[in-house]
Amino acid sequence: MGSAVRVLAEATPATRDRYVDLLRVGSLAVVVLGHWMMAAVTPDGVGNLLAVVPALQPLTWLLQVMPVFFFVGGFSHALSYRSLLRKRPEGSAASADSVYAAFLRARLQRLLRPTMVFVLVWGVVALLVQLLGGGGGLTGVTLRLVTQPLWFIGIYLAMVAFTPPLLRLHERYGWGAFAGLAGAAAAVDVLRFAAGVPYVEFLNFAFVWLAVHQLGFLRADGRLGTGTGSASGTVSASGTGSTPSTGLRALRSLRVPALLAGGGLIGAVVLVAAGPYPLSMVGMPGEKVSNMAPPTLALLAHGLWLVGAVELLRAPAARLLARPRAWRTVVAANGVAMTAFLWHLTAMLGVYGALLALDVPLPEPATAAWWAQTPLRLAAAAALTAALVAAFRAFEHPAPPSATTPAPGSGPLAALGATLCLLGVLGLSMVGLGGLLEGRTALLIAIPVSAPAAVAMTLGGWLLVERAGRGAR
Repeated sequence: MGSAVRVLAEATPATRDRYVDLLRVGSLAVVVLGHWMMAAVTPDGVGNLLAVVPALQPLTWLLQVMPVFFFVGGFSHALSYRSLLRKRPEGSAASADSVYAAFLRARLQRLLRPTMVFVLVWGVVALLVQLLGGGGGLTGVTLRLVTQPLWFIGIYLAMVAFTPPLLRLHERYGWGAFAGLAGAAAAVDVLRFAAGVPYVEFLNFAFVWLAVHQLGFLRADGRLGTGTGSASGTVSASGTGSTPSTGLRALRSLRVPALLAGGGLIGAVVLVAAGPYPLSMVGMPGEKVSNMAPPTLALLAHGLWLVGAVELLRAPAARLLARPRAWRTVVAANGVAMTAFLWHLTAMLGVYGALLALDVPLPEPATAAWWAQTPLRLAAAAALTAALVAAFRAFEHPAPPSATTPAPGSGPLAALGATLCLLGVLGLSMVGLGGLLEGRTALLIAIPVSAPAAVAMTLGGWLLVERAGRGAR
């Protein structure tokens, strides 16, 4: 693997924005570490450290970095879709919807190949556990928890599906398209908290996350002020030979990120201090209002300050990534990041399960003994995650691009497939894998969904996207 990583790293085009890859890997790594740290496992179940020690909740303003991942997704999706449009042969009859089908197929493969392997492996395990009469205690909690992070993949699928129409809005209105989505998110919260309109809050799963995604489009066009390029994503890593005029331009280029960071942070503080929003930027057990599910205007403000902050760090990070060793590390991590994300809860709960099976005492969460044991638990979880990545990383590599062109009119079929994938993944994240034989269900948009039905929707949707994206020879 080391030689392959070296070859990939050395073949990196000069125009590639390496900082985007670092942000993608770094945001997932922070999420994984946050999950490991927040888990307060006892023989009676799994709790949340932030609920045990509420004074730690301000840390979520640093550790809730999913907005960064979705921001980077917007940047990458804009470049990918535009690249497919440019690559259409001159005089080709390939329509916009056939390009859309090819785009969906290419983006969904990297997400759904490792995800479906994860789901099928855990589905077999869950079925065996239930047939053998198990499913209680930590095992039952595990079967319920391991699929919860799939909500992130479901939201990301929606972003991929909405990229072409939202990119057209961006190209027409620029910052106005972002402002429209942010305004819609604010209106939803007004209707929710001031007018008491039921169920309207669920619209912010779209408005909040798509607003953050829209910032990635602005970055792709160089409209956040940093860097030297536009859609190519180029960025200068040079820190030498500067003149007063270039230094002044560099300072001016930081103006928009500074406004985003400062305005977002002030907005989040005001909303939490004066509004109905909780302090924690992640969901807390038993809370009446969560900033995460559904997302709130406070979470959008939090996302703005994070986006501004990471953009302010872009130039020094680019200089670091110009070093071969640092870039090789990012390339290696990018090749397994999704697999590690999918299996990290499995590893963490496996460590706790081993401790319980070996009768190793589990200290009360947040006690001195618990903190002393934490480095060992984290090291064990990291080692087990590495082993799982070694076993399943091959499924993260996408299949070769299709040699065929999607047929005209394939866009609606691909859109239907993406919708089924989205609903299936979200449904599975809600229902979990416990109670398979009892037909356990969860409500997804007022419709009861079981785990087998969710898996069937995801697989069926993926097959539709594959069929539409490949076309006929």
